[in-house]
Amino acid sequence: MNKDTANIILVDKPASWTSFDVVAKIRGQIRRELQEKGQKPTKKQLRVGHAGTLDPFATGLLIILKGDACKQAGEFLKLDKTYEFTAKLGENSTTGDPEGEITPVSGTSPSKEAVLEALDSLTGQITQIPPMYSAIKIGGERAYKLARDGKDIDMPPRQVEIYRLELISYQYPYIKAVCDVSSGTYIRTLVEDIGNYLKSGAHCTELRRTKIGEYDLSDVDSVIN
Repeated sequence: MNKDTANIILVDKPASWTSFDVVAKIRGQIRRELQEKGQKPTKKQLRVGHAGTLDPFATGLLIILKGDACKQAGEFLKLDKTYEFTAKLGENSTTGDPEGEITPVSGTSPSKEAVLEALDSLTGQITQIPPMYSAIKIGGERAYKLARDGKDIDMPPRQVEIYRLELISYQYPYIKAVCDVSSGTYIRTLVEDIGNYLKSGAHCTELRRTKIGEYDLSDVDSVIN
């Protein structure tokens, strides 16, 4: 990939912000900086986009592209990613995260050995059905918009690869883990798969993206607040 480093901004996205909120914030900063210099911003100067959505509840690395670098968005989307996440067992969520309707799931607390077995079973190439509440387009409409309207969604499954799925800690009902995954992997779905394997239910309560390809969270240029 030919990197236009001058037009790439690495942001540590805070919780509650959408990826588009960050884009709008940076576009506004560019506009103000140019106006303070007595310049009228051009359409090209205000061209800002992101390379890979993060859910509002999630935090971490978000790549922002400016100007001509926006043309490379598709290349960034193909890069592998690293996430740290917390899964809460014993509860399901309609959205797979804390923002959905939470439903308790009866059952006993799995052992650490069972949790490790679940993580091992989901390592490698797996088939995922992306969540209904996602930015995937179905018939030209965003899936989350269709879901909010109560419409039936036929979400096509996809092949993804989980290169590493490693336990950080486990104290029921919380599993903390780190994973390296291929492009297109949904961590909310991965967490639900863990809950299904353990027959305990699960949803993702915390999610932090720490790496995209060679870009690392430790190299961020901007913290949005």
